[in-house]
Amino acid sequence: MTTPVPLCFHPVKAMSSILPNEDTHRLQAAEGWLELGNHLEAHEELKRISPSYRLHPDVLEMRWRVSEAAKNWEKCLELAETLTDAVPRCMSGWLKLASTLHAMGQSEDACQALVDFVDDFAESPIFLYNVACYSCQAGLLQDAVTWLEEVFKLDEKGELKRLALHDPMLEPLRKRIGDLK
Repeated sequence: MTTPVPLCFHPVKAMSSILPNEDTHRLQAAEGWLELGNHLEAHEELKRISPSYRLHPDVLEMRWRVSEAAKNWEKCLELAETLTDAVPRCMSGWLKLASTLHAMGQSEDACQALVDFVDDFAESPIFLYNVACYSCQAGLLQDAVTWLEEVFKLDEKGELKRLALHDPMLEPLRKRIGDLK
């Protein structure tokens, strides 16, 4: 079972305008099929995208989502690595890489993949929240608590604390989360 990346966002939607209209429509159709629960049709739509745009970050991200729906973790790993290489300053690629590694049973590697780039995204409570989740899943409970404390400092509305109280990835810390500030 894989846990969705909490509060994941589509970081390169602004780049969609770079895609030709025809490919933008195919990308939207793939998203529609995926929302309908049909990853096979979504995959077919993506195969129709012009070869010169298949490595566009929006296309890579959608291909990852389709592969995730198919539980094709090897393909997800390949796509997440390609995405992080293509746009290393894009948080979503790193979150997808960590999510994939976790789904493959490699929670320690997922945690390390994020920790290696924590300085780049230190002001993002979502990124740090994911570091906490994967730390917890890797059995690094005190590290997870430390990361959660950082998250809660940045999370002015307290939304992530409410999420953390019910997040299955943080189950080992459930009793401690309420006391964190």
